[in-house]
Amino acid sequence: MDLGLEGKKALVTASSRGLGKAAAAAIAAEGASVSLCSRTSQVHATAQAIRDSTGVQVVSVEADLTRPADIDRYVRQSKAELGGIDILIINAGGPPPGGFLDLTPDDWRAAIDLTLMSAVNLCYAVVPAMLEAGSGSIVTTQSYSVKHPIDNLILSNALRMAVVGMMKSMANELGPKGIRINSINPAWTWTERVEQLMKDRAERNQTSLEEESGRVTEAVPLGRMGSVDEFGRSIAWLASPAASFIHGHALMFDGGATRFPL
Repeated sequence: MDLGLEGKKALVTASSRGLGKAAAAAIAAEGASVSLCSRTSQVHATAQAIRDSTGVQVVSVEADLTRPADIDRYVRQSKAELGGIDILIINAGGPPPGGFLDLTPDDWRAAIDLTLMSAVNLCYAVVPAMLEAGSGSIVTTQSYSVKHPIDNLILSNALRMAVVGMMKSMANELGPKGIRINSINPAWTWTERVEQLMKDRAERNQTSLEEESGRVTEAVPLGRMGSVDEFGRSIAWLASPAASFIHGHALMFDGGATRFPL
């Protein structure tokens, strides 16, 4: 199936590894030029690997998504080097685990900057260019916790729902102007982030990484975690012209883990 991404220009944030890297690689494999960003220099090696495997133009920028000035610089440089912006994939590392009484107001403020305000600032930086072009596609990566909270992840549970609410509202506002907006909400997909969470659970429960991972997959009807390659293909489709009538949608990438009717 041709997704219609050849020649498109896509920004994919927090993309040096994990879900962001998978998204960037899948979109590039369809022939789109991509711009990656990360807080670390690892983003340049990731960009080179995608460039080598796909032959498309790949831009890489070191940028911290909690800093509005970094976001502005990343978007300006990407637009200049790619020659435009057709797609924005909003991705960021998750806030730290913890229950309400384990955390402080400072933890909440830091999490807001990382999860919510990074999405807000990215949209303010990108939407004007899409409005000028009369088209665009924005997809934000959040979590299946938008359907039901995950134990010991109160920061993520609260703020990811805020982002999805913002995207749904923007979909209503910007759809008539040619901009499609959706979210993709993965359940357990094996990345460095998930490994960190499983280790945290094992430490708290005095179990092992394997035991905690097994407990997670028991709750998934397909009986396993998702893979980063599966995620990459799913988000590439959702962002692409092949999904041209999918708008304002919260796609669950969860192997059936969401049990109640949508």
